[in-house]
Amino acid sequence: MIGAWWPVALIAAFATSCDPAWARSERRSLPAPSREGGTALATALATRRSVRAYGARGLDDAELGQLLWAAQGTTDGHRSVPSAGALYPLTVWIADARGVWRYLPDEHALAPQRTDDRRSRLASAGYAQASLGGAPVIVVITGEVSITARKYGRRAERFVTLEAGHAAQNLLLTATALGLGAVPIGAFDDRAVLAALDLPREVLPLYLIAVGAR
Repeated sequence: MIGAWWPVALIAAFATSCDPAWARSERRSLPAPSREGGTALATALATRRSVRAYGARGLDDAELGQLLWAAQGTTDGHRSVPSAGALYPLTVWIADARGVWRYLPDEHALAPQRTDDRRSRLASAGYAQASLGGAPVIVVITGEVSITARKYGRRAERFVTLEAGHAAQNLLLTATALGLGAVPIGAFDDRAVLAALDLPREVLPLYLIAVGAR
């Protein structure tokens, strides 16, 4: 019985520690994601490409909501991607012109974490890659290996890394289906990414994904 609830409690405790009172009062609800219709999966697979240059406009909340739901949204009580032991060690963040936001899967909402634009710091952490510097939105996927390690021990980091790949691919295919451009980036300085988001050292940054209109 304990195994059924302790991971949720642990995740909730971390969420609260990263979610100051002012942020809890200013959460941004996202439009309900579309769960049917749209671009055929085979078409999205065939047409997905890494896109490194973007239009000037930002993403609207419907686009952001669909992307984030694809990466970590809830479905029937689970998440949109497989997770070892259903422990869900990932957190998805977005950085845009308004600040840094943490995605709350159960609420399908964004919680503000920082109110200043951190994209230039993330771009620097990503070795000044042009796609990061020009992106209206940078998605950051992080993981907490300790959550998975409590059940899977030394294989936990592998499982968390694999899970991040599932989330990133879902997001990339959804970006393609929405007519957006995106590119996943794995070359970055871990400590600089954590510093840009003001995250503790035990959090593992796994992916930066630049996203924007074509």
